[in-house]
Amino acid sequence: MSWKPEADDLAARRAFADALGGPEAIDKHHAQGRLTVRERIAGLTDAGSFQEVGKLTGKGAYVDGQLRKVVPAPYVMGLAKIDGRPVAIGGEDFTVRGGTSWGSDRRKGGQGGFVEDLAHEYRIPLVNLIDGAGGSVASATRRGYTVFPGVHGFERSVQLMAEVPVVSAVMGTAAGGPAGRAILAHWSVMVKGTSQVFAAGPPVVERSLGQKIDKEALGGAGIAVDTAGTIDNAADDEPGAFAMIRRYLSYMPRNVWELPPAVKSDDPPDRADEGLLTIVPRERRQPYNMRKLVAMIVDRDSAFEIQPTCGRAVITSLARLNGYVVGIIANNPMVNGGAMDVKAARKQAHFIQLCDTFHIPIVFLVDVPGFMVGLAAEQAATLREGMRAVYVALQATVPMLTCVIRKCYGMAGMGTTDKNGLDFKIAWPSAEWGSLPVEGGAAAAFKREIENAPDPAARLKEIEADLRKLASPLLTAEAFAVEDIIDPRETRAYLCRFVEAMQGRLATTLGPKLRAGVPP
Repeated sequence: MSWKPEADDLAARRAFADALGGPEAIDKHHAQGRLTVRERIAGLTDAGSFQEVGKLTGKGAYVDGQLRKVVPAPYVMGLAKIDGRPVAIGGEDFTVRGGTSWGSDRRKGGQGGFVEDLAHEYRIPLVNLIDGAGGSVASATRRGYTVFPGVHGFERSVQLMAEVPVVSAVMGTAAGGPAGRAILAHWSVMVKGTSQVFAAGPPVVERSLGQKIDKEALGGAGIAVDTAGTIDNAADDEPGAFAMIRRYLSYMPRNVWELPPAVKSDDPPDRADEGLLTIVPRERRQPYNMRKLVAMIVDRDSAFEIQPTCGRAVITSLARLNGYVVGIIANNPMVNGGAMDVKAARKQAHFIQLCDTFHIPIVFLVDVPGFMVGLAAEQAATLREGMRAVYVALQATVPMLTCVIRKCYGMAGMGTTDKNGLDFKIAWPSAEWGSLPVEGGAAAAFKREIENAPDPAARLKEIEADLRKLASPLLTAEAFAVEDIIDPRETRAYLCRFVEAMQGRLATTLGPKLRAGVPP
């Protein structure tokens, strides 16, 4: 007695699944510079760690009761490991029906389905490798009727956003449901030249608006990443995207009931970079390289910037200080003088929410003259989005540290402080702050006096000079209205001490969540 015939049948069925859409479809896919879903999973996950689930799912063709072929379902998913940690991972197989949805009693993934249930039940990160066009009007011919949108909804997708890290990688053309799924993620990436994402593709755009546009111009990385910020980061190729995914997950806990992973750092916490003493120019309007400043403070090579090409007036980066994960929010004086525009405000708010969800303390490196002003800024609703960034910061529960590098003015400056927490602020000697910068602020506050002066221009200069004397950060320190003024070279050591000390606070806040077994 043996079950070898059945085992052989299983092997044959698995071989059909491994063949995907067949050699011709695979060659066409490769010719477009794209990997297959199985190649993607193998390239991203630890070798030999992928345990596929649902490999036999498909449509079998039989002759006289004998299996001749199986067309596999256009979705591959299962359990795997990335850097030794378990993840739920899945993606569309574009070589089968263009990765379009598969009608069955239970979906494997793509929008809901087993892969999302796996991440939810096991409390492990979810990685979506998105390469599908979503729904089709042709589905009505199979059913014989039309259905309401969301027959397979985003309910579990939304739930996961409060439970585990969710990563979406747009690996091909994503429209409709898959495009929406790409956005329902804590972090997303796409590939330059071979990935596009949009609500609807060129045929729909042409029919509805009369606009002829190709898919790259409509939703390539230049639009989705650089201009709109729909997707966070772009990679030069698919292996580059896999490296980014691994890097991003290295900062994340497995779920919201755990702290981010600390690592042993070989970068001394008391390292004092001499370059910090000269990086900020004495000329207050002269820009400097904030990214270089960040790199001199955080653990060497630990910074992973999110949305580097959109909302460039602010820099948002995951990093480490003495091995502990932190979120860095730094104003960029090379763009708008660091003033917060509408895209920077959205970017900052999103990043604060990410850090707050996964218990990542935030360090603000501040050089912000305020919200962007002017007609274009008002038309873009900068004030509304800027105040939303302030609102999100006030709602956050993670500890925050504020280090003022140069300017900290107005409501944008207020949004960099931990008003509901310790409200801990340190500053460099180059720092200045207030409701308004002296320039502009003096002209408004002393308008009548200036207008009535024999020489209005000279009087304005006198008033500005007097106000600037009062703006010394040392006078604020004497009143303990700022907690410390530090030598710039001391910044790393100072921050490392306090980031280490706050780990107990972070662990304590997890206690009730662990006992309750519900997301924060």
